[in-house]
Amino acid sequence: MAKQPVRVLVTGAAGQIGYALVPMIARGVMLGPDQPVILHMLDIPPAAEALNGVKMELIDAAFPLLKGVVATTDVVEACTGVGVAVMVGGFPRKEGMERKDVMTKNVSIYKSQASALEKHAAANCKVLVVANPANTNALILKEFAPSIPEKNISCLTRLDHNRALGQISERLKVQVCDVKNAIIWGNHSSSQYPDVNHATVKTPSGEKPVRELVKDDAWLNGEFISTVQQRGAAIIKARKLSSALSAASAACDHIRDWVLGTPEGTWVSMGVYSDGSYNVPAGLIYSFPVTCRNGEWTIVQGLPIDEFSRKKMDATAEELSEEKALAYSCLS
Repeated sequence: MAKQPVRVLVTGAAGQIGYALVPMIARGVMLGPDQPVILHMLDIPPAAEALNGVKMELIDAAFPLLKGVVATTDVVEACTGVGVAVMVGGFPRKEGMERKDVMTKNVSIYKSQASALEKHAAANCKVLVVANPANTNALILKEFAPSIPEKNISCLTRLDHNRALGQISERLKVQVCDVKNAIIWGNHSSSQYPDVNHATVKTPSGEKPVRELVKDDAWLNGEFISTVQQRGAAIIKARKLSSALSAASAACDHIRDWVLGTPEGTWVSMGVYSDGSYNVPAGLIYSFPVTCRNGEWTIVQGLPIDEFSRKKMDATAEELSEEKALAYSCLS
C-alpha cells in the first residue's frame, strides 16, 4: 500500500539553501525513495516572486514523489499540517552589525514561526533549525512552541560532522563512506569542537582508529580542527556566497537518519537539548554524538573524554550560555 504523503516545510525556500534543498526532498533524499511528500515553502513577501519561480521549477521537474507544493508568504498556511520543518530562513548578519542586532531580528522571526508551528503543525512534528545562530534559534523556537516536545527540536551540526569526515578522508586518501564516528561538540560556530578521538576508518584489515592511521597529533589537534571550524568562511571566500549545496545535503542527512535510523555501530552529530550528559549544562541546545532509532535520537554515553577535549567542550558550552543570555535579554 502506498504511503501517505508527509508535509515538509522549508522556510527561506527561495534562498540559496532552500533552492538546493527542495529538489533533494522532492527526490526522496530526505525521507526515503518510497515516501511521497507535499512541500510547504515559506519566504518573506519581497521574495514571493522568486518563490513562485521555485514552485514552477518543482512542477517542471515532474518528481514522482512530489504530491503537491504550497508556496506562501503566510506563516500559518506554511505551518499547517507539517510533519517535518526545516527552518532555513533567518536574518543574516550584515557588515557592521553587532551580534545583539542579529539576535534581536532572529528572536522575532523564530518567535512568530514557533507560535505558528505550535498551533498548526502535525502532532509529532520534527523541527530542524539551519539558520544561524542555529543552536540559539532552536532554543528560542523551543521557548515559543512549548507543546512541541524538546526531543523534536534540533539544530544542524551535521554539516560540520560531514566536513570533519571529508577532511579525514582527504588526508588518508580513503573513501569518505569508510570514515565514521567523528563528533562535533557544542555550537555551530567557530567555537565548535571537531573530535576524532573515537573515529575509525574501515580498512582491509578491519576498523582502525583515525589517530593511529593519521599518525600526526599536531595536525589533528590543530589544523584539522581550525579547517572544520572555518570551512564556512573559506567557502564564502572562494564562492563569494555561503555554502548552500553542502548545507542542503547535510539537512537531508540529519532528517533521514533521525527518521529512518542510523546504521548499527555508527553515530552522527546533532544539536539537541542537553540533559546534562558529559557535564554540558542542561538547557542548552548543544551538539552531541547521537544514534537514532524509531524516529528518536539518543546521546551516545560513556565515551572517555581527555583533558584537551574537556577544555574545548567547555569553551563552546560557555559561548552557548552567553548566546542564550543574549537571546533571552532580547525577549524582554
